[in-house]
Amino acid sequence: MNKPANRPAPPQAEQRPHSFERHGVTVDDPYAWLRDQGYPEVTDEDVLSYLKAENAYFEAWKAPHTALVDALFEEMKGRIKEDESSVPIRDGDWLYWWKFEPGAQYRQWWRRPVAGGDDQLIFDEPAAAAGKDYFRLGALEVSPDGKLLATMIDDSGSERFVLRIRDLATGADIETITEVGIGSPVWASDNAGIVFTEVNDQWRSYRARYHRLGTPVEDDKTLYEETDDLGFSVGIDDSQDRSLIFIGTGDNTTSEVRFVPAGDPLAEPVLIATRQAGREYSPDSAHGKLWIVTNDDHVNFRLAEADIANPGEWRTVMPGSDRVYLTGHTAYRDHIALQLRVDGLDQLMLRTYAGEEIRLPFDEASYSAGFAGNPEFAPDAYRLTYSSMVRPLTVYDYHPGSGELEALKEQEIPSGYDGSQYATERLMVPARDGKHVPVSVVYKKGFEKDGQGKLFLYAYGAYGISIPPGFSTTRISLLDRGWAFAIAHIRGGDDLGYNWFLDGKLTKRNNSFNDFVDAAKGLVDAGFTRPGRIAINGGSAGGELMGVVANSNPELWGAVVADVPFVDVLNTMLDDTLPLTPGEWPEWGNPITDKAAFELIRSYSPYDNVKRQDYPPMLITGGLNDPRVTYWEPAKWAAKLREMKTDDNLLLLKINMGAGHGGKSGRWEHLKEIAETYAFVLTEVD
Repeated sequence: MNKPANRPAPPQAEQRPHSFERHGVTVDDPYAWLRDQGYPEVTDEDVLSYLKAENAYFEAWKAPHTALVDALFEEMKGRIKEDESSVPIRDGDWLYWWKFEPGAQYRQWWRRPVAGGDDQLIFDEPAAAAGKDYFRLGALEVSPDGKLLATMIDDSGSERFVLRIRDLATGADIETITEVGIGSPVWASDNAGIVFTEVNDQWRSYRARYHRLGTPVEDDKTLYEETDDLGFSVGIDDSQDRSLIFIGTGDNTTSEVRFVPAGDPLAEPVLIATRQAGREYSPDSAHGKLWIVTNDDHVNFRLAEADIANPGEWRTVMPGSDRVYLTGHTAYRDHIALQLRVDGLDQLMLRTYAGEEIRLPFDEASYSAGFAGNPEFAPDAYRLTYSSMVRPLTVYDYHPGSGELEALKEQEIPSGYDGSQYATERLMVPARDGKHVPVSVVYKKGFEKDGQGKLFLYAYGAYGISIPPGFSTTRISLLDRGWAFAIAHIRGGDDLGYNWFLDGKLTKRNNSFNDFVDAAKGLVDAGFTRPGRIAINGGSAGGELMGVVANSNPELWGAVVADVPFVDVLNTMLDDTLPLTPGEWPEWGNPITDKAAFELIRSYSPYDNVKRQDYPPMLITGGLNDPRVTYWEPAKWAAKLREMKTDDNLLLLKINMGAGHGGKSGRWEHLKEIAETYAFVLTEVD
């Protein structure tokens, strides 16, 4: 390990006695004081002093490695086209695209008339971000007549967005509608108003509202407010044919959707089907019918249709399948575009309303593909993207009439990239209970599987979120230094179908942790690496994974990077005043009312299970304004690790003081954080 003799002493957080009792168990929490009682405002000087000391310690580590961090950053920056732009996509009378100016951190958004005419800059992110430490454009929606623009902007990382309306003829913002918006707003078809969602003080998206332009915001009408279930969040969307506005409410496993006419948002919302625990459904609209994907009679979902006049009676169009997992759909004029996963690999299908099916061909062993950028109801071609771990992102148009898959643009790597110099594999690694876990691996040709290699292993494993085996320009910096990079598609994600998700949540949560450890051991057995030469990384729920396996198998890891890690699981799930807690109970369990859930969470919660043992080098990150994983979770965990660990390995905590869950904003700032991560693992893994 790289341990400079002059490394300063790390910060030591004070322990302050604090305990509570639940289900007959007393839980000690000596670092509870790191949660500022005024949150989301953080003003406690003791808390701020500790966080600043940790950041100073991080900077002291980085100082002698500045040359390496800078070199990594320049390599990564050199692989990104500075004046990158998207392929224009048609929406009505306009073609829309974004582009970066050389050196810019943020995009500009442009359009031009399909019939011909000048390019028009409709939104300039660099100008909007000027002078701000953080900037995020959450949504950008042009009105149906093309005259107005709705934007959602967050300039703190708190994920509370300001919704403004801009007159595109003058470029002036003419109305500010809300400062606590979230999601993407939806225009009424008459251009006279807009539907949007808001978060409450607990950062829960709880209501959908309608604002008529030119009227006071105090007169805005609430279309739907969720009051029955504190774990449910409200979202909105429009149908692909733009005839309906959908108002959905639900949690991670249950959904309920209503709709209003896009031309009359104040009409009484029509309920499609009442909520049933564990039933999910997602509608679209075309040809006077609803087209619904639901898991009501098969875990991998079916496609059904319903009459708009009788939306609760669903008729099967495509039944559910044990092998074919239906992950998404969009109803166009001529086809329903279906996104599927078969044996863990993406599949794209166009299905006519007469039942004819076209499957788009992909031949690599492991890849990522999806429909993307098709705003019109009746497109001439269907836009899609494709990449693999060795192939840069490629944008295609598929022409159903001719069957042509037209390549429009391949991601350009300005500093040069030869995909033939790299290889990718997809392994099925046996887990301890007999299941087989997919693992996607990429490395530079010449990598020797002699058990001595270095491996960077990533996973997430929660909420049914799959991690696609796509291309990354940043990881080339590891591959070119002789490392292999792997993604473990563990249970908790839905990579192998919805059951793969169900088998990693609630009482089966330990499967996710075991899968990750077993995947690592499988890669050792396959000769990719050996214990102590594996750097591991995960963020948010994946950061929880990092905490669990650092406690359970510290000898395997050469370094651990946990980004915004959900590690104070027991305390967070016991506090229903926190932003996300009630909505998280279907994923983790409710330890407030359920003693078994309390005991299970307590058995793996990383913060509660730190023990006196050696730990590998660790880099932990957080965001002061993060509403998803509050800053005190990584802070408390780092403090307890410092207290308990018996080694002198490096432990770093970096808290972004002006950012949230996603870290710093801007494409270059984001790269700098990745460069820091890579410098950490390169210098800490022997």
